[in-house]
Amino acid sequence: QLQHYCLIHCFFFCFFFHPIQETAQALKTLAQAARGVAASTTDPKAAAAMLDSARDVMEGSALLIHEAKEALISPGDAESQQRLAQVAKAVSHSLNNCVNCLPGQKDVDMALKSIGEASKKLLLETIPPSSKSFQEAQSELNQTAADLNQSAGEVVHASRGSSSQLAVASGKFSQDFDEFLDAGIEMAGHTPKKDDQIQVIGNLKNISMASSKLLLAAKSLSVDPGAANAKNLLAAAARAVTDSINQLITLCTQQAPGQKECDNALRELEAVRGMLDNPNEPVSDLSYFDCIESVMENSKVLGESMAGISQNCKTGDVTAFGECVGSASKALCGLTEAAGQASYLVGVSDPNSQAGHQGLVDPIQFAKANQAIQMACQNLVDPDSSPSQVLSAATIVAKHTSALCNACRLASSKTANPVAKRHFVQSAKEVANSTANLVKTIKALDGDFSEENRNKCRVATAPLIEAVENLTTFASNPEFASVPAQISNEGSAAQEPILQSARSMLDSSTHLLKTARSLVINPKDPPTWSVLAGHSRTVSDSIKSLITAIRDKAPGQRECDTSIDNINKCIRDIEQASLAAVSQNLPSRDDISLEALQEQLTSTVQEIGHLIDPISTAARGEAAQLGHKVTQLAGYFEPLITASVGVASKLKDHQQQMTFLDQTKTLAESALQMLYAAKEGGGNPKACHTHDAIAEAAQLMKEAVDDIMVTLNEAASEVGMVGGMVDSIADAMGKVSLCSLLWIDSHSVFFHQMTKSVTCPEELGGLASQVTVDYSQLALQGRLAAHTAEPEEIGFQIKTRVQELGHGCIFLVQKAGALQITPSDSFTKRELIECARNVTEKVSLVLSALQAGNKGTQACITAASAVSGIIADLDTTIMFASAGTLNAENDESFADHRENILKTAKALVEDTKMLVSGAASGQDKLAQAAQSSAKTITQLTDVVKLGAASIGSDDPETQVVLINAVKDVAKALAELIGATKCAAGKAADDPSMYQLKGAAKVMVTNVTSLLKTVKAVEDEATRGTRALEATIECIKQELTLFQSRDIPDKSTTPEEFIRMTKGITTATAKAVAAGNSARQEDIIHTANISRKAISDMLTTCKQAAYHPEVNDEVRHRALMFGRECTTGYIDLLEHVLLVLQKPTPEQKQQLAACSKRVAGAVTELIQSAEAMKGSEWVDPEDPTVIAETELLGAAASIEAAAKKLEQLKPRAKPKQADETLDFEEQILEAAKSIAAATSALVKSASAAQRELVAQGKVGSIPANAVDDGQWSQGLISAARMVAAATSNLCEAANASVQGHASEEKLISSAKQVAASTAQLLVACKVKADQDSEAMRRLQAAGNAVKRASDNLVRAAQKAAFDKVDDDNVVVKTKFVGGIAQIIAAQEEMLRKERELEEARKKLAQIRQQQYKFLPSELREDDN
Repeated sequence: QLQHYCLIHCFFFCFFFHPIQETAQALKTLAQAARGVAASTTDPKAAAAMLDSARDVMEGSALLIHEAKEALISPGDAESQQRLAQVAKAVSHSLNNCVNCLPGQKDVDMALKSIGEASKKLLLETIPPSSKSFQEAQSELNQTAADLNQSAGEVVHASRGSSSQLAVASGKFSQDFDEFLDAGIEMAGHTPKKDDQIQVIGNLKNISMASSKLLLAAKSLSVDPGAANAKNLLAAAARAVTDSINQLITLCTQQAPGQKECDNALRELEAVRGMLDNPNEPVSDLSYFDCIESVMENSKVLGESMAGISQNCKTGDVTAFGECVGSASKALCGLTEAAGQASYLVGVSDPNSQAGHQGLVDPIQFAKANQAIQMACQNLVDPDSSPSQVLSAATIVAKHTSALCNACRLASSKTANPVAKRHFVQSAKEVANSTANLVKTIKALDGDFSEENRNKCRVATAPLIEAVENLTTFASNPEFASVPAQISNEGSAAQEPILQSARSMLDSSTHLLKTARSLVINPKDPPTWSVLAGHSRTVSDSIKSLITAIRDKAPGQRECDTSIDNINKCIRDIEQASLAAVSQNLPSRDDISLEALQEQLTSTVQEIGHLIDPISTAARGEAAQLGHKVTQLAGYFEPLITASVGVASKLKDHQQQMTFLDQTKTLAESALQMLYAAKEGGGNPKACHTHDAIAEAAQLMKEAVDDIMVTLNEAASEVGMVGGMVDSIADAMGKVSLCSLLWIDSHSVFFHQMTKSVTCPEELGGLASQVTVDYSQLALQGRLAAHTAEPEEIGFQIKTRVQELGHGCIFLVQKAGALQITPSDSFTKRELIECARNVTEKVSLVLSALQAGNKGTQACITAASAVSGIIADLDTTIMFASAGTLNAENDESFADHRENILKTAKALVEDTKMLVSGAASGQDKLAQAAQSSAKTITQLTDVVKLGAASIGSDDPETQVVLINAVKDVAKALAELIGATKCAAGKAADDPSMYQLKGAAKVMVTNVTSLLKTVKAVEDEATRGTRALEATIECIKQELTLFQSRDIPDKSTTPEEFIRMTKGITTATAKAVAAGNSARQEDIIHTANISRKAISDMLTTCKQAAYHPEVNDEVRHRALMFGRECTTGYIDLLEHVLLVLQKPTPEQKQQLAACSKRVAGAVTELIQSAEAMKGSEWVDPEDPTVIAETELLGAAASIEAAAKKLEQLKPRAKPKQADETLDFEEQILEAAKSIAAATSALVKSASAAQRELVAQGKVGSIPANAVDDGQWSQGLISAARMVAAATSNLCEAANASVQGHASEEKLISSAKQVAASTAQLLVACKVKADQDSEAMRRLQAAGNAVKRASDNLVRAAQKAAFDKVDDDNVVVKTKFVGGIAQIIAAQEEMLRKERELEEARKKLAQIRQQQYKFLPSELREDDN
């Protein structure tokens, strides 16, 4: 009967969802099934009814096909369309009658009708008084409740059996329900209060509805035993009946102490027992490890409850006893649910099992909603319905129609079938419109319960019922149904220990509760206490067994162990092959070609690569899939090893053999590491400590796959085999359709490779392989571009163009392979060139599509660049303000700008909101928001600068405070724009969205700080306090950036780091002084220098810590003390703020303690810097070290200038000087470096002079005040000579570059630099220690400067010589003109000779005059 019944049920769907030919075939099947049902039915009337209903279906179907034909002939005829709809409705009615004639269905329908009729007893306005005593009514209610609960269980069991069993069970259930309803009404009659009566009747109505749902669920399960979630829904419906009965009994009865709670608990345990019968469907959404946690938590609660039950039985505390029984019942239900879900996950995780999948819709939900809406509509049109019943029915209709519309919306969004999508949307609209019309009539009826309004309401219910029935019929399509899991025999065997332990737990718990129920009445019964203890031990043992079984059967662990063994065996095989290859004994495979082996190896490696991400995902959070994936992975390695050894055996080159074998072994070892990591993770999402190891193993495995694929492609391309490359490109093209931004530089990569492939045919193999790799990466990077692009047309365009590019690459690789085989074929060469050109064009099309869909991101980049420029401009303005040169252009006051600043700042807040919302909107809105914010911050900085200038240069500190406030806003906006760019198009739970929200909060905080600062500028009593508050907030934000994991773009030296810590010391002293003085001017100054000192220290600390040569320990120490120094300084500033508010002596004394904390952190920072430098560390404040550094820098700059000069050539124009000496910047930089060195040397010379004076070696008064000072003051005068020579060199360089001086002047200046440097070194040696380290370093630096100067001289001389050689003289061709030209040249030569002679005489006179003033000892030395 069940087989025939299923055939009829299948025909029902085939008729409505399949073409005419299939309908005809389905009618034949229906006829056979109907005869089979009639033949197997013992009741003649039922057999006749079945045949009559089937005959009606046949006749109606014939008429329907005829009308469909007529409608096709005249498609525009409204009358034929109407007849077709009427005939279809009649056929649908006949089919429903046919289904209702099936054995068991009619009995269920009769039971439902009986329950509905019995429930009308609850519609009475007044409850008649009871004719029985309270004890009799109570006893009868308890008995009928137990009978009804037992009947519900029988219905659940019968739904899995034959139709006759279901018929008997449903009939008994309806009879027991009728008796229970009468007993409930009797109990309601004993209730004295009207409100209590209404509550009892409400509970009876709930039981009526739950009973109807139970019969509907049983009917659905008997109709389709394989339907997804049908068993779970049936169990849930049975539990709902039990819960409703418990609620009523709790409300109505006053039983003996503790009996009620025990009975409720027993019924609940009986309801959940069905979960363990056949767990092939999920019980809940818990993961396997959530199940373990649930078992542990509930077992703990159960243990406490069992102890409480025993204790309260002894003490007689009935209230506490009831609470403990309730807790134990909930814990046992939770344990059963967790056990059922865990056993399901264990079953589906077996590699031979097949997991089910969720359906598009839940047909049971639609059927239940249909039933509820029909019952509510009947109550609406019932003349005896009261106003409260009408409103209740309206509420039910609204609730269920809303649920149906939401289900349709979700189904339309999930399905890919356009017809189904349209049908769901249209059905939802029909239901919504019908509901809206019905609600209008209900409102009218609520206002006036007239017959006319009731008729209108009756008319309005018909379209709603029809729309809901049509929707329910469509949702019942098997295409939309869930598919239950198919558990293998091995999976069922793995489930059994868990199920057995759970059943034992329920059995022993049931006995325990029954024993406790009798004990609470008679606690002085020793044998019963012994029985209770025995049951308690059994419960504990069964829970321990359950926990052990769940832990031992964790999904995927057994499969991981098996896979690890298999891969270890494969690694041993590849090692044996490698040893054979090393000894040249690797046997060649003659049964297969090299190309076939390479294709087999390529496909195997690709499949392994495709499994990496699924295994990684399963190991991190999908335990049920882990066993399947690792088994698939291990299955690929045996063919991988076979193919790899076969390829290596056919290669002649020993190096290639070893490369293949080594890379295969590497892949196997990385897979082994992946399996170990996956086993450790086990699919537990909370095992975060294993996730990094899983990700690392996945990355290593991907790299191994990439390496072997590159080797395969290169080996294939060397012999013109491009099949594997074509497959790789095609595979990448397929992934694009799944649809991160494309690499914009791909165009240049492809173009470069296209050019080489044409000009260098011998490199075609490697280039074809590279093109394949590049396109695969490009396709992977492009998968999200099409998905995130807006509008959708742009995304489709990107996807299409990337796929077209793939086709072009396939043609290109194929032509490259063909040309490699026949390199002299000119026709193939032309085709290859054409393919390359085609690929280049398609790359351009891809780039243009990307730019079209990337407006918002581009606007964010532009806005970020603009804001960076604004920040740099504000830094410059702060320099002017600090120098006291920021003045207003007219006599404006700050009040003239205040309102404008406030208004612009508020506009920026609105732009911030648009920017944050733009991240979740389209690219157009994002672009608009980014542009608007950049424009507004520009206006804000302009008005703030005007306001700061209006304050006047006599108050520079307040100016700096105001500009710093707007600078903080600009920096926050830059961070916000960057966060918006990263978060654009991301999901709401993406980490970048949380970063965006954090950046937005910082932005609002900084704008608020600016507004407070603006309001406090003119208030002399509070502006210092406000400045300090803004500085504290700024330092906290800087500390947040410092603590981020972002690595700085550049690094710095430990010397620079130490130099920055000096500012912390100064700022700390200023802060303590300001706290003691409590003057607003001091506070403002402290705020300004603190901001800069901390910011500079944090920046250099992080840059120095992340220097490549700094080890992890030193880096961690530097970062830790950088953070400690900053937090200590924040505490210091906050304490200063506290002193300003409460200036007591005790508070001021604590400033010293805060400053000591900062000083200690600074000391640790300096020691960290020393550790960074190592043994080579020197004091960066030592003037000698500074001089050495600056001199070496000068030497390097001069070297660069010399090399540049050597490369320059004069222009080939007649008599025109060459002006291309583009080395001005190098020379100026050298001049600056030497000047800095001079400053340091003056300090060193002064110290040396003081030391010599103190020792008595040198007098403190100059010997000859008339001397030119070259030697009289030792180091000081020598250093001044270097400065003067450098100044001359700078002037000569500028003049030479601008064409106003010759190379001779530059040469002379460079010689003077070298000479003065030599004199400087001689002066240093006069009375100093010649063996000191400082002298050695200064000597080396000075020699470097002299050597660089000499190179500059030689380069300039060479340039001058080349210029003379390369000068082109235009010789006039006419005789007279030629004579005149010769005379002019001779005249210039004579004039130059005379000028040279005069210059020599002048130089001799200067030297003679200088010689007269030299001391006698120097004259002797000179002689």
